Amino acid sequence: MRARYGEGAPGCLSFSGWYGTIGSVTLKIHIDDSAAPYEQVRAQISEQARAGVLPVGYRLPTVRGLAESLGLAANTVAKAYRALESDGVIETRGRNGTFVAAAGSAAERELALAAQAYVERARRLGLAQADALAAVRDALRAAYEG
Repeated sequence: MRARYGEGAPGCLSFSGWYGTIGSVTLKIHIDDSAAPYEQVRAQISEQARAGVLPVGYRLPTVRGLAESLGLAANTVAKAYRALESDGVIETRGRNGTFVAAAGSAAERELALAAQAYVERARRLGLAQADALAAVRDALRAAYEG
């Protein structure tokens, strides 16, 4: 987090730009931007999910965790998460957390969730990425060519 004291009321932080990370993804919040901080969080997560930087099934930090890393109030991040969930960009799975949602048709969403479950299971089994991918290719070949 970048903050500097001085400008504004005594004892207040003046932020020229807040930033926080979600894994290897960085969010930047500019206080002097005309967009509200919650809208900046919403727009950046939405864009990164659409571009694939945040893949389907990616677990987002908790509201409090992200708020702390960005130097924002928890309610600000909660408002952004609610907007993202309303837009279908993210989904909350109860106590399991908040995840990037699959976009597109129901079949595509189901396929993306199945792929995510497969990846999680392959990792739990200790398979290398190449081995997991080879197993998928074999299964696809058998189903479509066989």
